Amino acid sequence: MGRRKIEMKMVKDRGSRQVTFSKRRNGLFKKANDLATLCGLEIAIIVFSPGGKAFSFGNPNVEDVVDRYLNRKSEPIPPASEGMFEKENEELIDLVKQLQLEKKKGEMLEKEMKSRGESIKIEDLDLDELLKLKESLESLRQNVRMKESELEASSSLLLLANEPVVEADASASKTSI
Repeated sequence: MGRRKIEMKMVKDRGSRQVTFSKRRNGLFKKANDLATLCGLEIAIIVFSPGGKAFSFGNPNVEDVVDRYLNRKSEPIPPASEGMFEKENEELIDLVKQLQLEKKKGEMLEKEMKSRGESIKIEDLDLDELLKLKESLESLRQNVRMKESELEASSSLLLLANEPVVEADASASKTSI
């Protein structure tokens, strides 16, 4: 569908609201991390999910930033620790980029496998997928047995229809199946 502008109003559906919260929370935390890294800021964000669960992000950490705010301390965190967090933030950003690249590679490989008609190895399936596969195979077996019975019945009827009718002697009657 691509990106599109959505109207800013409360999402009515509870499930959709939770999904929207999760996606936008991650985006908000990423933007806060970018801002803190680019500008050398101390930042803290605390949000509560629609379910009431608390989520937080802080640079260097939430407690230090909140303590500084509540105590009205104006002294910044020493420069030595700032450099330490910059390195960790850069590593985190690199890891997130690598993770996103690997996810995209996995999606592309799955699409390519589907387009080629290649099947996934049974060893790679998890328990739920194996159970679904078992159910579908059992259903297939049952359908094959039903078709087999129908074909046998049809072939028997065809054989009977093709045999010449022989008038039997009144004393002895022959039937063939």
